[in-house]
Amino acid sequence: MNIHTILFDLDGTLIDTNDLINESFYHTFKQFGLEFTHEEIVSFNGPPLKETFEKIDLDKAEAMITTYREHNLAHHDSYVKAFPHVKETLEALKKHGLQLGIVTTKMRKTAIRGMKLTGIYDYFNTIIALDDITHAKPHLEPVLRAMENLNAEANTTLMVGDNTHDIESGQHAGVFTAGVAWSLKGEEVLNQCKPTYMLQDMKDLLEIIGV
Repeated sequence: MNIHTILFDLDGTLIDTNDLINESFYHTFKQFGLEFTHEEIVSFNGPPLKETFEKIDLDKAEAMITTYREHNLAHHDSYVKAFPHVKETLEALKKHGLQLGIVTTKMRKTAIRGMKLTGIYDYFNTIIALDDITHAKPHLEPVLRAMENLNAEANTTLMVGDNTHDIESGQHAGVFTAGVAWSLKGEEVLNQCKPTYMLQDMKDLLEIIGV
């Protein structure tokens, strides 16, 4: 496989923020007197907050976003860590001359905070965050923007993510895609999108690239 560029989702793919995200949703809903099942909370993990909260209560969406972000930032550093073998894999890919980018539905400032905290910030050539684009994943815009920044070609680019919208965004942009089996949504859900690859471990990337 002739891959020169790899684009990664951040949360749930490279860094484990699942507990932080779930707790931030629980906290927010409690403040607004709302109750959701654990399965429903998990389903909210991925899309932009605005989209999730507007579907629940259009009038209170902005207030919910503020509550969520305040809780998320206050507890961020005690929860967030890199998934197994992420740093070693990124280092090997960089040494092999690959261009690496982040494509996230997080705001840029929070994304960078998580990347620096987990020690992966310096491996990346570009970051496309929610505040850099008009249309979030699964739209193709974030992937295309990252590719433009890196002068990457679709036929040598791979998009890696833990959510269906990561795979769909990559497919819409015409690039190769990889799901991660440690996705909170589950491997089966990702396989329904028919990604090019399914990673059981981040190190599987090295085999795919031929490092």
